[in-house]
Amino acid sequence: MSSPAFSEPPASAPASKSERAYRWIRDRIDHHRYGPGYRLVLGAIADELQMSVVPVREAIRRLEAEGLVTFERNVGARVAVVDEQEYVDTMQTLGIVEGTATAMAAPLLSPGDLRQADLINRQMHRLLKSFDAQAFTALNQQFHSILFAPCPNKQLLDLVDRGWVRLSGLRDSSFSVIPGRAEHSVAEHADLVEMIRAGADPLDIELAAREHRWRTLNAFLDARHSATTNTANTANTASPNTASTNATTRGRKNP
Repeated sequence: MSSPAFSEPPASAPASKSERAYRWIRDRIDHHRYGPGYRLVLGAIADELQMSVVPVREAIRRLEAEGLVTFERNVGARVAVVDEQEYVDTMQTLGIVEGTATAMAAPLLSPGDLRQADLINRQMHRLLKSFDAQAFTALNQQFHSILFAPCPNKQLLDLVDRGWVRLSGLRDSSFSVIPGRAEHSVAEHADLVEMIRAGADPLDIELAAREHRWRTLNAFLDARHSATTNTANTANTASPNTASTNATTRGRKNP
């Protein structure tokens, strides 16, 4: 998943060494070159970037605050390990704050913004024929970013940004686990844009955006539950066969 728009400084501002180190490490986490549990050696990163360890340490602390990195005594910094409950918590929270931000942004969205959202959603629809979960997720983020970007509450936008950042570190793409959800997601996108275009009540927009996010979470949980149930059933089915085989073997040994 690509980095959310709000974590980037203005294009005209020169990036500090700390910011450069942050982007460099973050890019490798986002693209899974640094996977969960990967140890981040400050000295090696500093050498790679041709800078001292001080800005690298600052970047690591920033990533730690975002939940993408953990720091353990006598071990050092590591990329955070995926925690399924944290994924659930993040999706639930993001549904609330993103839904509110989208509702607050709705009256400020221009016809051009909505056309751009439609265009991205059509690109997502075309991906359904030859599904690419990562590309779909990147477009999904672009779509939603258009809809909540004009929200006048900057603190709320910061919470949305933190949710997206956390998701990118927790899971490559929800749609890689639940590809069947993608088609429904595209349809819900179209409905959401039409609600905004028609000037629907802000509360209705908020609830629609929230439920859209939570439906993805529920589909993920259903898929995980089904996988767990199938595994358990397979184990239970295998047990009687194993017992029967053992009994037959014992019978042959002791006629």
